[in-house]
Amino acid sequence: MPRDKSSSDSMTEATRWRAKHSGHKNAIGAAGTLSDTDNHGTLLGTSGDTLVIDPIGEGFRKIRIGGAWSNIQAEAVEKLGFFDRLLGKAKAAATGKTIGVDLDIGCLYELNDGTRGAIQAFGEMFGDFNAPPYIALSGDDRTGDDHDDDDGEDEVLRVNGKHWKDIRRLLVYFYIYDGVAHWAEIKPEVRITIPGHDSMTIRPHIYNSDLPVCCVAGIENQRGGIKLTNFTEYYPGHAEMDRAHGFGLQWDDGEKA
Repeated sequence: MPRDKSSSDSMTEATRWRAKHSGHKNAIGAAGTLSDTDNHGTLLGTSGDTLVIDPIGEGFRKIRIGGAWSNIQAEAVEKLGFFDRLLGKAKAAATGKTIGVDLDIGCLYELNDGTRGAIQAFGEMFGDFNAPPYIALSGDDRTGDDHDDDDGEDEVLRVNGKHWKDIRRLLVYFYIYDGVAHWAEIKPEVRITIPGHDSMTIRPHIYNSDLPVCCVAGIENQRGGIKLTNFTEYYPGHAEMDRAHGFGLQWDDGEKA
């Protein structure tokens, strides 16, 4: 029996005109924008770079994926066009010093049993560290003011490395939930920490601030080891990113349906 038409179906149809094959092996069609990454202080310096970490006997214990960013200074408003400011796309805080931006980190995941899903604050999909999917989101302070601290991740995804054998792949992304889509001033970065290895940082650039979703990195289980890939791609929404990487979830305005 055919199922009822859902809002996610309507969303898919509305965006189908911009869909095209993205080149990813699991892709089912989506248009994204590729961008190079800042080479300064990073291990995976440009889009497409990969790094393989061999498995270790005792497992990876806890894998930490930290997201950090800077809040936008008020002078950045002047860089926006007159009509952008007129339409209220940039609103200075009461102090006049910063512009509030709600930037969140999230991930799509696929387990080895075929289970697929998303973890992000929007939609309250926080995951579970000790039960499937063995990934949990924590540390959301929503401000970015601790970006320069030694441990200044604003949000953290924690992966239970004892269950790495149960996880097939992760796709780590940022999305702007509220505020100015001005990535150059936000300066987001992802720091990946794996026990026994130096932390790895990816700092994406953006050339088109109209795209609110930034797909930063892929983390795959490769014969028990870890393969990291720098993607640094930008999409108009979660659904387009999902389709490009072949997870096949249903989305409704950024929330998994």
